[in-house]
Order: sequence, then structure tokens, then C-alpha cells
Amino acid sequence: MRSLISIPAVTPDSAMIETDDYRVYYPADTATVVMEGFLRLNGIEAYQPVMDLLMTAAAHDPCTVDLHQLEFLNSSGISMLSMFVVKVRDRGTTRLSFRGSEAILWQTRSRKNLKRLMPDLPIEMLRPQGNGE
Repeated sequence: MRSLISIPAVTPDSAMIETDDYRVYYPADTATVVMEGFLRLNGIEAYQPVMDLLMTAAAHDPCTVDLHQLEFLNSSGISMLSMFVVKVRDRGTTRLSFRGSEAILWQTRSRKNLKRLMPDLPIEMLRPQGNGE
């Protein structure tokens, strides 16, 4: 079992969830939720703190979810992201966008499904930088 390093209260100003394997944080001044590392929680219920953080961020307009440094997200996490997109879509008050990486397979595969849930969802896929570029 992984130990939690810190889960401060989710506030409108900022929030962070951090373990040895992953970090999810939201500095409100950037209007961006950043997810990094390897996020593999057991079941959709375990993702509730992440969903709460995302929903807090989505209360502001616009809101970007930056996944480009999230190397792994299991199926429960992908389901949670899908539910988040549906909630934001149904609310209709937030301009939501995603940022991902073309180099991370789960992100390229999930992009199509997120677009099905919210066809006008902007998803920027970053290309990996080569040594000569």
C-alpha cells in the first residue's frame, strides 16, 4: 500500500494530492490542473479526491487539465476522467481543455473517447522533443 504524503483541503485557491508515485495539483492562478507520474488507484471510489480537485478547478472558467507528464493512468482513472468531462459538459459553464503527450499511449487512445463525450473539447497533444530539435 502506498502512503499518502499530503492531501491538503481542496480550496478555490490551490490544492495538491501527492504520493511517492504521482502528484495532482491545481494552482488556481494558472487555471490548470497538472497530473504527473503513475496514477493507479484501486477502483473508482479511490479517485474521489482527484475528482473533487478537478471539480473545484472546473468551477473556474477556463480550466485546463494537463496530463502530458502523467505516464500511466489505469482504467478506473480513465473512467474518472470521462465522468469529469461529462459533468463539465452537462453543466455547460466552463471552457474545458486538455493537454497531453503524443508519446504516451494511453493518452493518444483516450483522446478519441474524450472527444466522443464532448465533441468540441480542445485537446492539445504535445510532441516529444528530440535531441536535434
